[in-house]
Amino acid sequence: MAGELTGKVAVVVGGSGGIGAACVRMLAAEGATVAIGYHTSREKAEAIATGLPGNGHSLFQIEVDNSESVVAAAKAVIGGHGHADILVNAAGTTKQVPHADLDGLPDTLMDRILTSNVRGPFSTIRAFAPALKASGDGVIVNLSSISGFTGSGSSVGYCASKGALDTMTLSLARALGPEIRVLCVSPGAVATDFLPGRGREELARIAQGTPLKRIVEPEDVARAVMACVTHLRATTGAKIIVDGGRFLV
Repeated sequence: MAGELTGKVAVVVGGSGGIGAACVRMLAAEGATVAIGYHTSREKAEAIATGLPGNGHSLFQIEVDNSESVVAAAKAVIGGHGHADILVNAAGTTKQVPHADLDGLPDTLMDRILTSNVRGPFSTIRAFAPALKASGDGVIVNLSSISGFTGSGSSVGYCASKGALDTMTLSLARALGPEIRVLCVSPGAVATDFLPGRGREELARIAQGTPLKRIVEPEDVARAVMACVTHLRATTGAKIIVDGGRFLV
């Protein structure tokens, strides 16, 4: 049987990372042709693409903090596939800095986090918006974090960036409808290598403090992204939380 997304082109920025890779696999399994965006990890992206069902998948290099790179990537993807229907913004950065250590978050680091996590998604949305509008059934899913509304996370800068991404999702949902839905998925601690030094033991400790007491896997987050794409067709501007209930604690 054909998947629900057969004939659709899905663009995943940050597609070689933990959550991004899980999204790529699920989108392809549902029939989408996937364009996998990577920054430096071409080998990882190639390995992911090799194992995907279907055909026609592609790779593209993108630096989300470089506007010229973003525009070039969008032109290459749309030129190669002819259209784009789904955009998942899964790229981002952070650095562990205690919140009370204000001097540990210099302007250069603050700028890097905000540029990557806020301007980056905006730039990709701006570049792909014409194609998504032309689709008539476009959807954008931004990968945010509960840090954006709890104010707790790897650094003050990271929390600020995700709060900005949440608000930007609201603004763009108003601006881009009805042709494009815009949503965000907000995980807590996820079992990826996004934050160096946070292994399974630490994740298990965090999980024990949540109502569901289970480690959140990349696939849990990807399933929420898939729900945004395939099921929440009357929803836009919403925030889907995937954290085992950690935000309740």
